[in-house]
Amino acid sequence: MYVYVEIVIKKMVTAKTDLFEEELQKRANLFKALAHPARLQILQHLAQSKTCLSGDISDIFPLSRTTLNQHMHELKEAGLICCHEKGAKTIYCLNCKKVDEMIKMMTGFLSEIQLPKDFCCQ
Repeated sequence: MYVYVEIVIKKMVTAKTDLFEEELQKRANLFKALAHPARLQILQHLAQSKTCLSGDISDIFPLSRTTLNQHMHELKEAGLICCHEKGAKTIYCLNCKKVDEMIKMMTGFLSEIQLPKDFCCQ
């Protein structure tokens, strides 16, 4: 019974996002990955330091290792970072190709919703 209910709920949620164009779904997934200050800070750090992260990174960010791992997982799922194993360490790097895609996607989206200077909604 519970499995059936869970499947029905997942289908309902999936069906609602399926009502929208594929491009809007991609944008929403990307924006969701960016929707936390910790993930934004991780991306900024990787871009500004021009290095990859490895080892215990909890001394760089004000979060626990477990919380950081969850944020890294979200960024990895969105394709914004990639990782590989080097011995016992996991190395996290920016996925430059995906970051370029993100910039184009965000620029396109923002240009679509750009309002004229005299726009007034009353």
